[in-house]
Amino acid sequence: MAPRTQPTERQRRLGTELRKLRLAAGLSGDQAAALIGADRQRVSHIETGRVDVPRNGLYNLLRSYGCAAGPLFEALMAMAHDRGRGWWDAYRDVMGRPALDLAELESRAAHIRNHEPLVIPGVLQTAEYARSVCETFDEHDAKIDRYVQFRLDRQRILEQRSGTPYHAVIQEGALRTRVGSPEIMRRQLRRLIEIARLPHVTLQVFPFEAGPYSGVSRSFSIFGGPTPALDTVRLEQAVASAILRDEDDTSRYGKIFTRLTELALPRVDPEAKPESHEGRDSLTLIQHLMYAS
Repeated sequence: MAPRTQPTERQRRLGTELRKLRLAAGLSGDQAAALIGADRQRVSHIETGRVDVPRNGLYNLLRSYGCAAGPLFEALMAMAHDRGRGWWDAYRDVMGRPALDLAELESRAAHIRNHEPLVIPGVLQTAEYARSVCETFDEHDAKIDRYVQFRLDRQRILEQRSGTPYHAVIQEGALRTRVGSPEIMRRQLRRLIEIARLPHVTLQVFPFEAGPYSGVSRSFSIFGGPTPALDTVRLEQAVASAILRDEDDTSRYGKIFTRLTELALPRVDPEAKPESHEGRDSLTLIQHLMYAS
């Protein structure tokens, strides 16, 4: 079978981890190839996610690389066994590889931390808000319908019975930026309060008075892996997103997110009674903007 030209993020990540382990073990590509009865080129393809490695072959590589039995070993074995098919495959005709990778990352994450200074995060958007966002970069109605549905389908990670733990810090500017009509914005803000009722969702607002830290940090998401060594950071950029897999990078962004939560207003608690609010919090700010719009 010819090497694939567009490996998924899961396939690339498995290859990256194998190369990291091989180098740490001090083995060459030829030595690794001998372990699985292949040539050096095939090892190169495995490490770039362009071809799969048989389960028995992966087991031999991991043991030879000194990867002890435990969470990382089991997670890598599971990544190789997973064929990576999901609901997002139905959108290959309109969505590019980065968007499909995002859906896969979200669906397989143990938990998600998201910081958004510009717009409401995609998994929290109403259909009409999402449509207004999509209309800013595409004028083809047929494509926009598919873009919006793709964004709505991504929300199943929160809506299913045992939803993925999700923590978002949203900059106040994203709540104030007019997307569509005032009615669309009002319904979108109400949606934030409604979804915050889910036990696995935490929402915080980063207010203007907290300073520029949120703007400087820009937009990013941290997708928790089965072990911290497999955490992934996705940076949103104008042209293409960037993926960070190095543990030092993911740890650094984890610290940035922690600082954002410390500077942000207390989380949205829709069950809290008005008289319980001793100071300004995320809920009161969202309600203020909702009624003021």
